[in-house]
Amino acid sequence: MCRLLGYLGPKIELDKILFKPEHSLIVQSYQPKEMTSGLLNADGFGIGWYHPEKESNPYTYRNILPIWSDINLIQLSRYIESNCILAYVRSATPGLAVDLSNCQPFTKGNIMFIHNGFIANFRNTLYRPIRNLLDDTHYKLIHGTTDSEHIFALIMQYFDITNNLKEAVKKTLEKLTELATEYHTEFSANIIISDGKKWVVSRYATRKPVPSLYYLKDDLLYPDSMIVASEPLFEGNWHSFDENIVI
Repeated sequence: MCRLLGYLGPKIELDKILFKPEHSLIVQSYQPKEMTSGLLNADGFGIGWYHPEKESNPYTYRNILPIWSDINLIQLSRYIESNCILAYVRSATPGLAVDLSNCQPFTKGNIMFIHNGFIANFRNTLYRPIRNLLDDTHYKLIHGTTDSEHIFALIMQYFDITNNLKEAVKKTLEKLTELATEYHTEFSANIIISDGKKWVVSRYATRKPVPSLYYLKDDLLYPDSMIVASEPLFEGNWHSFDENIVI
């Protein structure tokens, strides 16, 4: 299981949300409290952000090192400012390579995506069925081997049909649930996907327990903003998302 973090609100420096909280994403990488599988998130990380003052596609910084060992990130995070930030630390599913192409966030145009979850026994269950659903354009979005990137490609295919991110995520989860039943497997999908101005969030799984996901709105330290995280970053009025929801 990975750990996720999303921020949407007034422009802030990256280190304010990434490093400074007492139970920051950095801390969650080596001392998570609510992971349902795995012990550490040491198989790489990724951060994505949008330019706060001009229309642009998202920027990403990814690494296969554990996030705590990247000495460049501290300096970069003091320089980067954004109103929309997505970040994650990875605990690789057994059998999936620790490779830069497998590091999130994944992007297409102005859309950016992160996912915490898995498809059980992915290579032997839904790997081929998902690929069979994809047209040539969206098949070519897949550069790595992860279940996450296949889920993203399917979302993007539905998005190009509906032009609605929420509807695309819902249709993807419905299709994955159908496939999981057919192929006798299970999956979980805590997702944050954004166009830089708004986002869609899901907390979803076909088995218990559903991986944790929380949100915090309009905190005194982060006014007029919303934070989504796998685990609360600090003491505050955090709320757990309902199970099996897309908002």
